[in-house]
Parts: sequence; structure tokens; C-alpha cells
Amino acid sequence: MSSVSVPEPVALDPSQEIGRREGLRFLLRQVPLVLIAVAVYFGVRNMTEGDVETATRNAELLIDVQKWSGIYVELEFQDWALSIPGVLEVMNWVYIWGHWPVIAAVLGWLAWRRREAFLIYRNTLLISGLVGMLIVATFPMAPPRLLDLGFLDTVSMHSEAYRVLQPPSFTNQYAAMPSFHFGWDLLMGIALVREAPACWARCIGVALPVLMLLSIVITGNHFFLDAVVGGTIVLAVLAVITGHRRRLSARLGETDA
Repeated sequence: MSSVSVPEPVALDPSQEIGRREGLRFLLRQVPLVLIAVAVYFGVRNMTEGDVETATRNAELLIDVQKWSGIYVELEFQDWALSIPGVLEVMNWVYIWGHWPVIAAVLGWLAWRRREAFLIYRNTLLISGLVGMLIVATFPMAPPRLLDLGFLDTVSMHSEAYRVLQPPSFTNQYAAMPSFHFGWDLLMGIALVREAPACWARCIGVALPVLMLLSIVITGNHFFLDAVVGGTIVLAVLAVITGHRRRLSARLGETDA
């Protein structure tokens, strides 16, 4: 009678186990810092909320610039979405669940598995947020949904979920410029494309900012130029931080040599 061989359990590589533990400890240290930074960001935005007249005037100025540039098409995009069943629901879902949950997931994964990369994207998010706070404080702008131009507030019409993720007490109604809904999703998309080993994750990284751009416009929360400014700030800060770290690494390499 032949005996059945039982495969021996595969022993974990001690270095991998140590790396996972260090990654978890690093992640737990970063969570309070990021949460405090987010709370400060929303607190400052809320305290620097502009008046209705100024915010509306600035929005009208932006509309004039977009008309001059031939890109004032936000109302047409929303009308198109309303005419096709299901599109509005998808765009609302992307706007609500494709921002803070995605940022938390990507930064959490980076902190656990790509600590050096995490520092780059964390610092980019924090510094771009500081720049955004300055713009909000000095140039308040009303979103399309608060202007008497025929836009609908599709998110509030169809869901209360966004008020759970971002309570009204933390919301500055006149902080449409710049759009970090787009800018920070663009940042997370770049992180996934650069750092994720799986093809499906990199594909999500490519699709994420595109879907968010459509979402912020179709839901009546931002103009196209809000997204352009938000994305430009993020890319500029990311370029500066990445360049600085490369120069620092090269300098350390020369020192070691």
C-alpha cells in the first residue's frame, strides 16, 4: 500500500516577515500625521470661506475666460449625462467614492509596501494642499451648481453618502478653485502607474483621473479650469519633490563612493 506524501509547509522568508512588520509600523505612524493634515486643510478652508458676491464674481470671470478659450461646455456635458440612463449615477458614484476612499487606499498601500515612494506622494499632497488653501483664501469661487445658470447639484439630489464622507461643517461652498478632487486623483493615478506591480492596478491609475475629471464637471461641482489649476499645482509640486530626492540620492551616492 503506497503512502500519501503530505507537502511540507513553506517557510516564510524571515526578511519578508520583518519587512512586512516594519511596513505595518510605518503605516501606523503615518496615519495620525495624514489625518491631522487633512483636518487642518478642511479647517482652514472652512475658516476662510469667502462671501457670495466675491465668489460669484470670480466664477463669472472664470466663465469669461473659458468662453474666450472655447471650453465653456460644462452645462452641455451635464445635459448629455442627464439624457443617457445610468451615466449620472456612475458619475455621482465616482465623485463620492473615487476621492477620499481612493486616496486612503493608495497612500495606505504605499506606506505599507513602498515607503520611499509614499514619502514623495504624501509630501506632494500636503504641499499642494497648502498652495490650495492660499488660493481658496484669496480667490474664493462658487461652483457651477451654486450659480443661476441651469446647473443641477446631482450629488445632493441622488445621495446623502457624500455628506457622511465630508460633513457640511467641513465644507467650504466657495472652494471650487482649485479642484483637488481632480488634482489629488491625478496624483494617486500617477502613483499607481509608477509603483503598482499589477497591470490592472496601473490601468485603474490611468482611468482614475479621467473619470474624476468627467465627474466633477457632470455633477456641477467644478469648471474645467478648476481641474487644470488643481492638476498643474500637483504636477509642479510632484516634479519639485521628485527632482529634489533624485539630487539628494545622487549626492549621497557620490559621498558613499
